[in-house]
Amino acid sequence: METVTLTMSQALVAFLNKQYISIDGRRHKFFKGVMGIFGHGNVTGIGQALEQMHEEHAKDGFLFVQGKNEQGMANAAIAFAKQQNRLQTFACTSSIGPGALNMVTAAGTATVNRIPVLFLPGDTFASRQPDPVLQQIEYPLDYTITANDAFKPVSKYWDRIVRPEQLMSAAIQAMRVLTDPADTGAVTLCLPQDVQCEAYDYPLDFFAERVYVIDRRPAAASAIERAASVLRGKRKPVLICGGGVHYSQAVDELRKFAETFGIPVVETQAGKSAMAWDHPLAMGGGGVTGTLAANRLLREADAVIAVGTRLADFTTESKTAFRNPDVEFVAINICQADAIKLNAAAITADAREGLTALGEALRRDGYSAGYEAGELLRLKWEWDAEVDRLYTIERSDGLAQTRALGVINGFVGDSDVIVCAAGSLPGDLHRLWRVREPDTYHMEYGFSCMGYEVSGALGVKLAHPERNVYSLVGDGSYLMLHSELVTSLQENRKITVLLFDNHGFQCIHNLQRGHGSSGYGNEFRMRETEAGRLDGSFMPIDFAAHARSLGARAYTAASAEQLEEALRLAQRETVSTLIHIHVLPGTNTDGYDSWWHVGVAEVSESERVRRSYEGLRSKLGTARKY
Repeated sequence: METVTLTMSQALVAFLNKQYISIDGRRHKFFKGVMGIFGHGNVTGIGQALEQMHEEHAKDGFLFVQGKNEQGMANAAIAFAKQQNRLQTFACTSSIGPGALNMVTAAGTATVNRIPVLFLPGDTFASRQPDPVLQQIEYPLDYTITANDAFKPVSKYWDRIVRPEQLMSAAIQAMRVLTDPADTGAVTLCLPQDVQCEAYDYPLDFFAERVYVIDRRPAAASAIERAASVLRGKRKPVLICGGGVHYSQAVDELRKFAETFGIPVVETQAGKSAMAWDHPLAMGGGGVTGTLAANRLLREADAVIAVGTRLADFTTESKTAFRNPDVEFVAINICQADAIKLNAAAITADAREGLTALGEALRRDGYSAGYEAGELLRLKWEWDAEVDRLYTIERSDGLAQTRALGVINGFVGDSDVIVCAAGSLPGDLHRLWRVREPDTYHMEYGFSCMGYEVSGALGVKLAHPERNVYSLVGDGSYLMLHSELVTSLQENRKITVLLFDNHGFQCIHNLQRGHGSSGYGNEFRMRETEAGRLDGSFMPIDFAAHARSLGARAYTAASAEQLEEALRLAQRETVSTLIHIHVLPGTNTDGYDSWWHVGVAEVSESERVRRSYEGLRSKLGTARKY
């Protein structure tokens, strides 16, 4: 057997560069490259390997992106893979200790959202000679435990390579999980810094091109029959479209299915953009952040067909959304754990295959929904009128958040991509944002990770350099993590950051007040007396000046007219640009026949809190137990 002598790191980089994924006969290079921040735990290992092999990898389109914050760069990798519908991703490398731990949150984000990302944190010395090494956490009861064990609960596969030859089996197992459509997420390979540099005679065939074929899992005939039997006789079915519709490239099949049987479509945050907003069967987002049209349909539905969704608490309104006593569920999902939720008739299959097979069965049955003539159009017209109202609200005391979104939605192009993740913006966008083309609404709401927005926009821009990419971010989330704005400048990948400044964590402030509190600790106010609360004047933060100090262009807007002008000016810029938008706190959307289970204090001195708790108990009486 022919061999080549390489360090473990050199072998790993060479292996990553030869991995491909194939679906429907089309081959895609799986790793776009590596994102990294170097420290003593990886610079002489992975760093040396990337440097040595740079020319070869550059020819192959294998990119190295220098991150500015480990969580930020990993968020960018997640967004890149999500925008590529999981057909391509990055590996992320860090030093040991704090650098590695900074990526744990991002690993959780990847796993919750079922997005493939490879994490390569440096680790302590396998030899234990420099014991303890700088940044090592010593756990005296078990010396095999390091900071990197924190990745275990948020990874789909975890391994520590303590001998260079272990790389081969570990790398192949890592690829098994990364390319698994049902069970993908974060994969972590912990790399002791001495082992990274150790040489081994690797067989040459380990570096041959490997193609992982995604065979679309067909639906079992018996599962289709069970699902069809549930739907027979149902007059008011509703389709819930999840992110799996995008990942399986089933957007056209979903639309055809809905049109064939006259079934309205409700979208989750991950599913949104599968249907154009003005399609007569598109009812918008559903659940806690849903439209009134969608939530009324879910409340009255006698059948729910959930496609590619985890049926999380926001979608099901903490299992209170479905109030028809005769409602039954059908679920099409590649992941069996999701397909069986709510006692659904489970079709464990690729979303496209499942929709096609179920559609054929229902056509043979002559099935169609039984909505009254004009019923769906009336619901849709009423909600469209509400969006128009919210988009045009004028306030004498400042700019309403919904008005700002109306200006932005009217300005961006159909193929432009918006990115968001946390705060009050996801709720408003899910309800109000009018989208025409698939994959232009990029929302990370599985983990709702604050700080994802700016770095996520960079990841989307790396995936689609030709598109305009807008990061919609609150001031609280921007302050948490904006470092990859610098990376966007370094990479010459222009993003436009639309920073909504409402002086704090107003989403949680609203949640707090909605459950009996008068508000505490969520606004960005000065402490004006030494022992007082944070209840002084708002902090005067100039976010536009901050962005300029990093090298970006920046504008400020406090009215709809100023925002329109700032958007026009930002569009002409050739580098990343930030628009600091002053919006009035509390001018986001809320309600629309939705509810969310939030724990409320069972005992309190406050009468308002006690009333809120009684309301919680009453509402839980209508919720499904499992």
